[in-house]
Parts: sequence; structure tokens; C-alpha cells
Amino acid sequence: MIKKRKKRTAVSDDAQAVKKIAVVGQPNTGKSLVFNILTNDYALVGNYPLTTVEMKKSRCEINGRPYEVTDTPGLHCLYIHSREELQVRNMIFSERPDVIVQCIDANCLKQSLTLTADLLELGIPMVIALNAIDETSRKGVWIDSVGLSRLLGVPVVELVATHGRGGRELKDAIAGARPGKGRVPYGETIETGVATIASALPEDLGFKRKIAALLLLGDPFLADRLKKEHPEEHARRAIETADRIRRQIRANVARLMNNARSRWIDDIVEKIVRKQKVAPGQTSRVISHLCRHPVFGIPIFLGIILIMYLLVVNVANTVAGWMNDTLWLPIEELLRDLVPEGFWCDFLIGDYGVLSLGLANAFLTVLPILSVFFLAFNTLEDIGYIPNLCVLTKRITEKLGLSGSAIMSLVLGFGCKTMATLTTKSLRSKKEQYIAIYLIAFAIPCAAQLALNMSILGRMGLRAFVLAFSVLAGVEIAAGLALNRILKEEHKDDFIQELPPMRLPGIKAVLKKTYYRMLWFIREAVPVFLYAAVILFVIDRIGILGATKTLLKPIVGGWLGLPIQMVDALILCMARHEAAAGLIIRLIENGLLDYRQCIVAVTITTMFVPCFANIMAMIKELGSRTALSMAVLVNTSSFLIAGSLNWSLVLLNQ
Repeated sequence: MIKKRKKRTAVSDDAQAVKKIAVVGQPNTGKSLVFNILTNDYALVGNYPLTTVEMKKSRCEINGRPYEVTDTPGLHCLYIHSREELQVRNMIFSERPDVIVQCIDANCLKQSLTLTADLLELGIPMVIALNAIDETSRKGVWIDSVGLSRLLGVPVVELVATHGRGGRELKDAIAGARPGKGRVPYGETIETGVATIASALPEDLGFKRKIAALLLLGDPFLADRLKKEHPEEHARRAIETADRIRRQIRANVARLMNNARSRWIDDIVEKIVRKQKVAPGQTSRVISHLCRHPVFGIPIFLGIILIMYLLVVNVANTVAGWMNDTLWLPIEELLRDLVPEGFWCDFLIGDYGVLSLGLANAFLTVLPILSVFFLAFNTLEDIGYIPNLCVLTKRITEKLGLSGSAIMSLVLGFGCKTMATLTTKSLRSKKEQYIAIYLIAFAIPCAAQLALNMSILGRMGLRAFVLAFSVLAGVEIAAGLALNRILKEEHKDDFIQELPPMRLPGIKAVLKKTYYRMLWFIREAVPVFLYAAVILFVIDRIGILGATKTLLKPIVGGWLGLPIQMVDALILCMARHEAAAGLIIRLIENGLLDYRQCIVAVTITTMFVPCFANIMAMIKELGSRTALSMAVLVNTSSFLIAGSLNWSLVLLNQ
């Protein structure tokens, strides 16, 4: 009886064990969408590569069983080309997930099957999520998903992830996932070499065949990992065996293996893909080509900027003003009647009040502007415009010492500077990474700050907007040219930019993304607004703020030509730039900033110290000493440039 009871308990515990699902795939194949479908959580999605730069985990339940799902950055194959890909492979090798869900964009089937070939060799139960199947059908391309499942030996589920279709079928397939049977036949010479290397690997090592194949290819990351995690003699024996066999094979090993894989992929595609003889029109391809064309692309880009500017100025500013007049002013008047003048009145609704500078500034000034801007920005993301913008700007960024995925990192800085900084880990050249991180931190405004800068300058007219952003673009280019000349030349990658198809954005998806970005702003930024208000109130009460203003008056009032209240905005920049921009809007409403001062204020706050999250990302990528030195250089440059701009405008107006 005791034995039976123990057995039942063990079975019960096993039934409750949390299984691991790894969602993997090439960049921009819908991994985050699948993650959202499985978990009902939300990971940021976008129609461009590098949306996911770090892994995200969440729990879910499928058919009554608990699972932990991991959303991963893009992975082209298990032979590693970047640190992001290494992070994903290390996770697979060390955590050994119970199920791998590979996301495949049906538009790029052949490219994705390269990764499929690698994953099948691991022997882990798999499911193929064949995404964007609706787009291929509109192009007159039919993919036999049942035939693909039969050839690979794993479930293949057709998805239209942008609309959430196929989610139920995907969950059922995960519950019945099994290891695949398809394996690339490399030929007798390669297979013998792989088997010999596998026999030299440590006994307790998993995925021996795949690791042996990667060692035969000369994967440097894998060799280093073996040396660290296993006894030196075992690791050395396996690496030396791989080197010896590679020398014995007179032909190029990588070419032999790639050719074998290509034949395997071509054979599969030939069996499962059918195309109409007359294909439908390619409107999206034409639009995509125009967006990156050197002649037509520039006016399209300027037109997009103008539309976003008009939306912020004519819609967002109007909404923010209405909310302030309708919601805040009556509350402020009521509080002035209820709370006598003195400490509590100042603490709640004074110049540094937690309600006036904190909550009202965040919810009634900043939030309406961000909501309108993010609706437009998210639409551009889902259309797929951003990768085409990268190609359009290629000629300029190459002059700055940047190429390849560095261009994408730079453009992503206009979305989130912290995320953009983290994407630079994919760059092989330290010179490119240094230049990219510096330029992201320097004169590129993130999406939230860009929206608020548009709002600030829009109050002064289109000319102020054009002048301020021309200065920012000019100093950004000058900084890149200087760094490119100063820093030592290193190896640069060829420019290869994946161009996803341009799509009509789903209204529901855009609204959902906007909602979550607003929610993140409320969770992360609103507390900062409150803390900043309290800190400014305290240091003002004890006299530190007044002493600081007196000390900085020659610089802020003399050199920059700004009212002394701008010291408050510069202090807020250290927390979040949105808080500083919100304070600048209040200064404009109170008549403390004129046309010239608005241009200088936007310039200095855009270039001034990056937000705390971005500084932490810089430290993560460059180390504390280099990152902090870079922040000091950015701040020094911002004061010199903004002051020079101020006096140039003064002289022009005389």
C-alpha cells in the first residue's frame, strides 16, 4: 500500500511539472505574436527585425497542463553569427526545452527551413507555426502544410497570427508535439566525421550530433563553451578531433554541408509549394520600393514626418489643452479653496506639487500627446516602413562608419533608445557598436520625447520645428563623422537588410499595441513624475534647488539664454525626458519661453543626459567606465552646442 501511494504521488507531481516551450524562428516571423497567443501576455510586436532583443518568459496552461513559454530574439541557424543568436542557442542547449515552436513566415519558407534542419537534429519535440499563410494565398502561392508535416515528422499549424487565427490548433499541436524524423543527409564523408567527433565528446553532453557538426564547421563560441563547462581533456580532445577531420577533408566543409542542406530544402519546397501561373498584382512591393528609393523615398519620409507633426500639433495639443481646462483647472480651484496656503497647498498644487507637476503633468499633458503619436508610430511599425527607411538612410549612415544592422539600431532609437542600444550587441565591429550607441544616446529623441518635442515646437510654428530638428540632425551627422575619423577602423559587415512585406495594419493590433505602450508609460513613467515632484519640492524647501540655480545661472541664463526654471527641466531629464518635456510645456503656457528659447530648450533636453534606463543599457553593452565617459561627453557637447545655437539665433535676430 505504501509503495502504491508513493507511486501515485510521483505521477501526480509529474503531471504538475511545468514544461518549457521555446518559441524560436528567424527575425520577423511572428514569434512575439505566437507568444502573445499562447500566454495571453503581451510582448511588443512590429513588422521589422530586432523587435525582440531579449528573452521574455511567461506561464500558461494548455489542456490543463502548466507550461513556461519563452519568446526569443531572431535566430537564423544554430551556427552563430551574433550574441543575440548565441543567447538563444545557449538557452536551448542548457535548458533543453520540452517543446520547440518554430515560427516560419510562409513568405520566406526556404530561408526558415535552414533553421528547421538544425532544430530537427536536436531530437526535441517540435511544432511548426506556419505564419502569414493568408499573404501567400493572395500572391497565388499554395503551401501544403499537411505534406510539410509528413516530410518533417512534426505537426505543422497554419496561422494568421496578426488576427489570432490558428491559436487553438497551435495549442493542441503543442500538447501532441513529437521529435521530427527529417534529417539532412550530409554524405558519407561528413557523416563519418560527425560521428567520430561525437564519440570524442563528454558522455553526459546532450545534442552530440549537432554539437559535433558545429565543431566540424569551426564554431568558435561552441569551442569556448566546451572548454568552460567540461573537463579540459574531454573538450580539447573533441576540438582537436574536429580540427583534424576538417584538415583531412580536402573540400570546403561549410560548402559541402550547406550544399547538402540546400538540396534537402529544395526537395521539400518542390514537393509542397505550388504557384499560380498568373500572379496577382504586387502593390505592396511597389510601395516598398518607392519608400526606399533615393529620389521618391525622401519626399515620402518628409511627408510622413509632416503628417505626424500635424497630428501632434492639431490633435494631441488640442486634446491636452481641453483635458487641462476641463479636468485639471476645476480641481485646482477646488483644492485652493479647501487647502489653506502653506506647506500642504505647495506640496499638492504648488510649482513642484505632486498633483500639479506630478499627476496632472503626466496624465493631462503628456499622456494625450503620446497616445496620438503612438497611434501613428505603431501604424508605421506594422505597415513595415522602418526597414525601408533603413535602406533609404544607408548612404548617410555609411559615411558615419555604420553599416549592416547598425542602421536598424540607429533607426530603432526613434522608438526606444534603450531597446536600440541593446540591439547593438549584434554588431561584430566594436567601432560600429561604439558609434551607434553614442549616436543613439546623443541627438536622437525616443518616440515619447519626439512626440513632446513636436508638441513644444508646434506651439511656435513649423519653422521652429524644422530649425530645431535640422540642428539635431546636423550635430548627429557631425558627431558620427568625427567618431568615424577618430576611432580605429575595424571589420565591417556587408549591408544586408531583411525587408518584410508592407502590410495593411490591423486596427485592433495597432490599438492593442498603443494601449500597452500607454500602460507601460503609466507603470514606469508616472511614478517617476511623482518622485521627481517630491524630490524637487524637498530640495527647494531646504534651499538646495535655489543654490543650484544660483550656481548655474551664468550657464543657463547667460550661455543658454533660458529662464532659470529650466534647471528643473534639466534635473528631470536625469529621470525621464518626458517629465522634462512636460515641464517645458508648462513654462510655455506660463509665458516663460519665447520662440528662440523653445528651440534651444528642445535642443538641450534632447541631447542632454540619456534616461537612466538607456545609461544602464550602455553600461551593459560597453562597461561602466566607457559608458559613463560617453555620458559625460554627451552632456558636455549638449551644453556647448545648445549655447552656440542660442547666440547664433540672437545674432540672426539683431
